[in-house]
Amino acid sequence: MSLSASLSKKSLAIVYHSPYGHTAKVASFIAQGATQVGVQVHCMNIEHIDWDVLDQSNAIVFGCPTYMGSLTSGLKLFMEQSSKRWLARTWQGKLAAGFTNGGGLSGDKLAVLQQINLFAMQHGMLWAGLPMMPTGRGTEDLNRMSSFLGLMTQSDNAPAEITPPKGDLDTALWFGEYLALMLNRIQ
Repeated sequence: MSLSASLSKKSLAIVYHSPYGHTAKVASFIAQGATQVGVQVHCMNIEHIDWDVLDQSNAIVFGCPTYMGSLTSGLKLFMEQSSKRWLARTWQGKLAAGFTNGGGLSGDKLAVLQQINLFAMQHGMLWAGLPMMPTGRGTEDLNRMSSFLGLMTQSDNAPAEITPPKGDLDTALWFGEYLALMLNRIQ
């Protein structure tokens, strides 16, 4: 790869909290989708944050499970730890997006996406939602949660190896592709 090509390659970071592995699985599908478009992807669990990578990325996608209609305390702690970047406006103008996974079909996942959205807006980031019409309600269908603010997925009370279902993972793949294409369009 030439120097000019390496300098122009866009990068997307995915920051997530995944105590049981389901949200990490969704993050990996988002990453696969973005990688297919040619964007460099950095996935990081909140327990292993590389702040320099986040600062240098063109886009940051935030995700966590929905617990009791709210984001997890782990992601909230990460948000609070970003306060120096908020004050310095380090992430201002970067593309941002959010995703959440939960056991229930609703479980108030929208509240989590709203909290992540507000966090991104506080940082002056540019929000990208999920502009995909729902294709149905079956587990094989895309955007079966009918979410537009961000990606919502659902996992049964089972190991991450077998859940979330195919339709949710295909939607995550599509979301990653969409974010990468959007990133290439705006920057």
